[in-house]
Amino acid sequence: MKSELAALIHAALEQLVAKGTLAELPDTPPQIDRPREASHGDLSCNIAMVLAKRAGVAPRALAQQVIDALPTNTVIRQSDIAGPGFINFFIEQHHHTEVVRTILETGRLFGHSDSGGGRRVQVEFVSANPTGPLHVGHGRGAAIGDCLGRLLEATGWSVQREFYYNDAGQQINNLALSVQARAQGKGPDHSDWPADGYQGHYIEDVAKAYLSSETVQAADREITAAGDPADLEAIRDFAVASLRREQDQDLRAFQVVFDKYFLESSLYDDGAVKDTVTALQAAGHTYEDQDALWLRTTEFGDDKDRVMRKSDGGYTYFVPDVAYHHNKWQRGFERVINEQGADHHSTITRVRAGLQGLDVGIPEGWPEYVLHQMVTVMRDGAEVKLSKRAGSYVTLRDLIDWVGCDATRYFLVARAPSSQLTFDVDLALAKSNENPVYYIQYAHARCASVLRKANESLGEDSAQEGLSHLSCLSESETLALAISLGRFPEVVATAAERLEPHDLANYLRELAADFHSFYNAHKVLEVEPGTAKARLALVAATQQVIANGLALLGVSAPEAM
Repeated sequence: MKSELAALIHAALEQLVAKGTLAELPDTPPQIDRPREASHGDLSCNIAMVLAKRAGVAPRALAQQVIDALPTNTVIRQSDIAGPGFINFFIEQHHHTEVVRTILETGRLFGHSDSGGGRRVQVEFVSANPTGPLHVGHGRGAAIGDCLGRLLEATGWSVQREFYYNDAGQQINNLALSVQARAQGKGPDHSDWPADGYQGHYIEDVAKAYLSSETVQAADREITAAGDPADLEAIRDFAVASLRREQDQDLRAFQVVFDKYFLESSLYDDGAVKDTVTALQAAGHTYEDQDALWLRTTEFGDDKDRVMRKSDGGYTYFVPDVAYHHNKWQRGFERVINEQGADHHSTITRVRAGLQGLDVGIPEGWPEYVLHQMVTVMRDGAEVKLSKRAGSYVTLRDLIDWVGCDATRYFLVARAPSSQLTFDVDLALAKSNENPVYYIQYAHARCASVLRKANESLGEDSAQEGLSHLSCLSESETLALAISLGRFPEVVATAAERLEPHDLANYLRELAADFHSFYNAHKVLEVEPGTAKARLALVAATQQVIANGLALLGVSAPEAM
């Protein structure tokens, strides 16, 4: 609808250029929005306010000239001028209801587009250290990252989902030392317990499995434990594999699948980190000071230069990040999107600076970042802070066990990533309209129920036959629902473009509200046949759009509740 209206406005502007009112057409298409209040029309455009100064005409006067220059059409029922020069458009009824036909003809592909043109994009998300179970922050990253992948695929991008395992560094050493201490019969209260050791019950489980010489299968490796509590290297390999397996199991339970797992250790094993440092030195972007090697990140917008190689010879943590993203660039991804916790904010500038310093053609602003804020879990009116298994935090598995995968995914994605999120376990379990997951899924199930009854009384083709009676859809609640259905492709496209899947979650709740309002106001089957079939077509279209939207969120669409 927006594109059709934009074409009409463009034609009107061409007429004003021909008449000399405007010297030339604007550089960008007219901005068309939906007014907040239905009484202000279906769509609104600010083009007269944008061009008024250039035309030397008052905005409201120019708005009237645009209206007068609109070509004859069957789209606009009425147009008027509001405020300082907004043009409000009221669309003909049949244009709203025809979306029902489009939805039923397009099916599960309604809302999809090919704007990505098959171009390659990588979405990296979760990327948790294999030192313990996934916590709720990882869960939020998993929900957001997976939904971003689904949205980008729906808009024509070729998506690769990647998990980066930080399997090198001090945290892994702490893990190995913690498991070794447990294997030697020492607990957190023992004087020899590692200073930064991990204390959750899972450490004891890993130690027992190691001593029993168990075999674990992670995503890309199978390891049989040596069983020797003195062999720290063997303990390290077994512990990492064990926790990687547990994280993989949790992600599968969360309906999240990755195309590739990338190990940080491989960047050291194949010399990528050393090669990256050498390349930055050769490009002239480094210097030595106080026995350390520095990168001139201030040349690329950072507030101060950063140490790359410390005086003891070890690399700072952002250096392998630069090497890793150079690897992504070499793999040919036009876009790379990193979904990470907000604590990664400080690394963005220095990683981009390092990539720019390589002088290999990587554009500014590459990669892109989506950063999510922390999650607070509430239950029985109090904050939940501890998990028996993890010892110090609530795990993703806890949430899945408490409220199920659907509610967990929806709640973790339903707010903007930049906003802190409170996960209310009691609300997620509630079977009421206050629970958005229940509310949306119930709308889908109600649609399915209506259609089952219609198949029994009017025949299986009754909804399809309703396409010949769409003119019967004229009541305010009916048209409001049709208009909401017509918004779905725009919502999907915008959520993908802005990397904001919460917009889709909120849209589905609004759509469910419009459907429930329609259903409560109007009988579907107990009316004359033409109207009944038209309303059945509307119900079938609603069911399809809710199912399509929930699929993009990774949430199921039950047909009975």
